[in-house]
Amino acid sequence: MSTDIAADPAAMAAGTEHDRAGPIKLLMSVGYAVLGMALLLLFWWIGGLMVQNNPATMAFADFAPAPALDRLADMLASGEAAAMTVPSLERVLMGMAIAIAIGVPIGILVGRVAVLREITNIPFQFLRMISPLSWMPIAVMAFATWEGAIVFLIAVAAVWPILFSTAAGLRRIDPSWFKVARNLGARPWHMLLVIILPAISQDILTGIRLALGVAWIVLVPAEYLGVTSGLGYAINDARDTLEYDRLAATVVIIGVIGFLLDFACQQAISKLSWHRED
Repeated sequence: MSTDIAADPAAMAAGTEHDRAGPIKLLMSVGYAVLGMALLLLFWWIGGLMVQNNPATMAFADFAPAPALDRLADMLASGEAAAMTVPSLERVLMGMAIAIAIGVPIGILVGRVAVLREITNIPFQFLRMISPLSWMPIAVMAFATWEGAIVFLIAVAAVWPILFSTAAGLRRIDPSWFKVARNLGARPWHMLLVIILPAISQDILTGIRLALGVAWIVLVPAEYLGVTSGLGYAINDARDTLEYDRLAATVVIIGVIGFLLDFACQQAISKLSWHRED
């Protein structure tokens, strides 16, 4: 039977078409990505020409792609780009670690305990809608160093997506899973490690991805707080010294790193999630 199926021309043709579809789909995705980036560069170039040809804005002509990309190449070659990036990544990772350590446990409790969910719903929604940068004066007063204040602002910005995504994921778990686990003698730690965490892994990772995007956006204005390193400081310094090519190059660095961080989270979701399709 298996020999007949393997020798079936129709089955072989279908398999060949399936094998061809993979590379074609990959090439189409790459082509669309290249087209999108080409359009972005085109709009950037047109905008640079408009700025350069306008007497009122010609002082900002170094925002154009050519001087910005030339300066970016110099920054990469000299190590300046790495020197400004490392402190920012450290602050973001520290803030994210704090947000995960707070958001995941509280999210599990809120999603599991109905009374706690009702009590915390309005306060959490109220706090979530406050801009993280609004906490800047409090952060400056509460922390002895600028580093601590920046990490605090990043953690405040990142905790809510993780918390709410975790709670929502836990509420979607089938209650019968817990009943079966209790009937089998599972203890609370067993339920947490064997049922809850695997079941909500997709939601936790999605919340972390959203939180990382928010944290990366908050990072730049947060680094205006008196520090002398980081991407935000580099932008502020370039603005003060009127080095608009360096400013534009730093913006490109921020965009590239943010894209890579989001891509890494996306890959983690697809690889580690138990919902993925093989």
